Amino acid sequence: MRRARGPRRVRLACPQARAPARGSRLRILAAVSLGLWLVLLLLPWQPWRCKERLEARAVDAAPNVDFTVLIPARNEAENIKETLSALSEAAPGASVIVLDDQSDDGTADVVRASPHPDVRVIAGSAPPGGWAGKLWALEQGFGHVATSRVLLLDADILLEPGMPEALLDKAAAGYALVSVLAEPCWRGPWARWLLPAFVYFFKLIYPFALANRPAGPVAAAAGGVVLADCAALRDIGAFSAWRDAIIDDCTLARHMKRSRHRCFIGLTRGARSLRGQGRRSIVSMVARSAYVQLRESPWILLGATALLLLAYAVPVAAVAFAGPTRWLGIAAWIALATAYLPALLYYRRNPFAAILLPAAAMFYLGMTWYSALRHLSGTRSSWKGREYKKEVREEQ
Repeated sequence: MRRARGPRRVRLACPQARAPARGSRLRILAAVSLGLWLVLLLLPWQPWRCKERLEARAVDAAPNVDFTVLIPARNEAENIKETLSALSEAAPGASVIVLDDQSDDGTADVVRASPHPDVRVIAGSAPPGGWAGKLWALEQGFGHVATSRVLLLDADILLEPGMPEALLDKAAAGYALVSVLAEPCWRGPWARWLLPAFVYFFKLIYPFALANRPAGPVAAAAGGVVLADCAALRDIGAFSAWRDAIIDDCTLARHMKRSRHRCFIGLTRGARSLRGQGRRSIVSMVARSAYVQLRESPWILLGATALLLLAYAVPVAAVAFAGPTRWLGIAAWIALATAYLPALLYYRRNPFAAILLPAAAMFYLGMTWYSALRHLSGTRSSWKGREYKKEVREEQ
């Protein structure tokens, strides 16, 4: 006879049993995140620090400049008057060429009324197929440059007195390309929160110490303020050599380094942006080139997403758990805030904003995905009313 079986026991998984497993996995991720930040802090070239600088120097006499200032301007009536007024003090002896890139806001009239003693306006034409708008404007203006050096200056950048001399001194030290990252405009809460992080992330992607080495693996420039040797520019084919580049400044530096011309990039407070940045304009600025920066690869996008989540989201999530997981999360959060502090202190921002870096990182991650989704819809990049379709490829 078969023995009667009792009722079968049903084992139910309970949330309390799964919580330790989740905490264990998060503890491992938090440890990896902490290790990642410790490695970054100990890298020999220290990309998180602000060592590479070029500040305006004191001048006693009228500056002696031997360059032409070339300003591409598209609908810049709001800012270019102040830019030219600052130039009239910082570089009164320089010849200034403003390439009016089909503006419809009276930019050319504002330029003609400028107090600068030597400024002329050149009416630009629409970019031919395969050209990015700014590069076509620079190409048109460069044909009118007669000096040995040219200062490529954005129409919204204010140069302090003594900054042209600092640029020329660096160029005289043997650099064919000298660029500085202008200090952002801090007007508005979005700018004060996000723009220090923008500079910080730019320095992580393009470590300045490596970019400034002649044989370094990194090439970088900041397109707002670039002093270039004209002979070196012609040697690399001028702007037509990378006519379709979306990230035009770093592409310029890459061509220079390939031709064995020395390049320098640094931070400065001697050049300031006049352009106020709200949430929408910051999104537009980042989305313009974020996916291009990732070589328009979905795999690199996924890898970058995983890396950002590991570096910034995991420490915050780990703090919500008890025991070793929490302490690992706190340590990683302290490490990432420590790496961000030099940028905040350099720009005289509130140092306590360092603890908000994870939120800024997630915001930039969202903008990067927006850039990628826009690319999938057919628009590779968009800037100042011009769209660049994704079939136009940038040299990698």
